[in-house]
Amino acid sequence: MTQDKSKILIVEDDADLRGTVALYLSDQGFDVVEAADGEGMARSLDDGVRIVLLDVNLPGEDGFSLARQLRTRSGVGIIMITGRTDLVDRVVGLEVGADDYIAKPFPLRELLARVKALLRRLQTPVMAAQTPPPDAVGAAPSPVIHFEGWSFNTQRQDLTAPDGRPVALTTMEFAILLCLASPPGRAVSRQELSEAAKGRDWSPLERSIDVHVGNLRRKLEADGRYPRLIKSVHGVGYCLAAETGDPA
Repeated sequence: MTQDKSKILIVEDDADLRGTVALYLSDQGFDVVEAADGEGMARSLDDGVRIVLLDVNLPGEDGFSLARQLRTRSGVGIIMITGRTDLVDRVVGLEVGADDYIAKPFPLRELLARVKALLRRLQTPVMAAQTPPPDAVGAAPSPVIHFEGWSFNTQRQDLTAPDGRPVALTTMEFAILLCLASPPGRAVSRQELSEAAKGRDWSPLERSIDVHVGNLRRKLEADGRYPRLIKSVHGVGYCLAAETGDPA
């Protein structure tokens, strides 16, 4: 049994399934709260919630709409729970900002593994940024990376646009941008991006990294269809094609 008391919010209208998952995760040491729909999610969501397990088919607003709204104001981890196995529905979940998905029916142990993996991803970038290696003269490098007018604070996980507007990043988008910017101009393989963002090996058949890169491009570019900053490198992956340095 894990001793992790991380708070998990389950949003699922099937009371039997919701209760089963809640009991299982509680037995594993997690602090679990439940909701049956979007209104219940809004009432139960607070700063202590680390992960939302969000069903797609809910009464009222569906899970995709709720995930999109949630992502605009929170960096909480989102795992979509879906009865659909169609690839398009899974891609839509990722595009609206979900970190992961799991299809019904699912083994509870698999759900637990996905929850633990997401918690590690939520924690790892912050820990890495808080303990930067010293440079050649013994001083810690700045946690802020500047590129093309953008300001990327790797310690606070903040991204600021050239016009001063804050831009929200999902956990995976932060990890991908951090990998591409360390240092920029380097071709980074999909496997390396997947390991950095998802904490597991990449499969050649898995294209979810491309979805997350596409989402990140749309946040960085005026037109994400014609990327100027995050370039595709044929046969390899991606690179951040931007000049870095302190703003003038």
